[in-house]
Amino acid sequence: MKLKSEFLNEIKQRGFIYQDIDIENLDNIISKKKISGYIGFDITSDSLHVGSLIQLMLLHWLDFYGHQSIALVGGGTTLIGDPSGKDQTRKILSKNEIDNNINSIKKTFIRFINLNKNSLVINNYDWLSKLNYIDFLREFGSKITLNRLLTFESVKSRLDREQPLTILEFNYMLLQAYDFMYLNKNFECILQMGGSDQWGNILSGVDLIRKINKKEAYGITSPLITNADGSKMGKTANGAVWLNKNKISSLDFFQFWRNVNDNDVTKFLYLFTKLPISEIKKLSKLKDKEINDAKKILAYEVTKIVRGTKDADEAVEIAENIFKSNITDNRLPNISQSKSNLINENFTILDAIETLNLAQSRSEIKRLIKSNGVRINDQLYKSNSISLKEYSEFKEIKISVGKKKIGILKII
Repeated sequence: MKLKSEFLNEIKQRGFIYQDIDIENLDNIISKKKISGYIGFDITSDSLHVGSLIQLMLLHWLDFYGHQSIALVGGGTTLIGDPSGKDQTRKILSKNEIDNNINSIKKTFIRFINLNKNSLVINNYDWLSKLNYIDFLREFGSKITLNRLLTFESVKSRLDREQPLTILEFNYMLLQAYDFMYLNKNFECILQMGGSDQWGNILSGVDLIRKINKKEAYGITSPLITNADGSKMGKTANGAVWLNKNKISSLDFFQFWRNVNDNDVTKFLYLFTKLPISEIKKLSKLKDKEINDAKKILAYEVTKIVRGTKDADEAVEIAENIFKSNITDNRLPNISQSKSNLINENFTILDAIETLNLAQSRSEIKRLIKSNGVRINDQLYKSNSISLKEYSEFKEIKISVGKKKIGILKII
């Protein structure tokens, strides 16, 4: 089906649409006038990670074609926790922690939507905190049945695995539906977008708008991008790939995309870059060793969007220095330590890798050493004593962990 509106046609060609609610009617509306659409974001951390990138790009394209993009931060709903796609109840954060997270995450939204024109960042705490619970239940509780909530995959999967699902989390679904209804009433917002695990919540919101506001509303979900083990992209057990620079360096962010699976390159070019579709089609034809050229373009374009052109250029330059020209680059993570501490073994390889943040824990470092995953000056580190004594005469040493993480220890 050929879509008439520029926005829907763009996101369809790029592979953003997984499920939809009456997209033909939505297409007719958008092709004639500008609309308002939103996506909700959990704010359980002070940074979003790459698992949120597909939603940020959806907001970008909506904004790009002149519509109003609303990034809804869950200052209210994060106090409760979303059960969608979760195996266990989420840790409850304080109001102060959530406010600090919001202030940090707002910097990311600026890179995707134009807050100086039409688009907005809104906090649902502004209205949810004012709700009277008895009045809320009387007016809206009867409009969403428990029978229907139990049919949603996000709920069924938790119950099938006999994972706890609290009344607190059931209320989240009611509140998210209320969010859509509130935005529809106060901002004329007719579209909610989100990952496919939000399908049930979006349906509830559309249903509530029809019953309370007596208006039509629409929904679009995107496919969930998963890791090889099936977990959500960006939510790895060994650490998330964060969007904020203070959580992960631009070089490490660049290298994450540079090292994606060959089979994912074309898909990621469509979803996570703003390259013209015609150019992506050409890149998709690259095979074997040439696919590395496409990976470099992917890594550069995503880093440019998330971190800016300066950081993307710097990441390329550093990567070229250390991986191609074998040049030590002082912009890599670096620390200093006295020669005497190395000689007296007061500062070991464990201390160095831990201080450089090249691994998650000391036990992980030990495992990496045993599995030949640590190199010093490009030579395998094989010492059983974890000592750096033999390197004490160097002015600096390069420490490599795995294929991607590198730091510099300066000896003074």
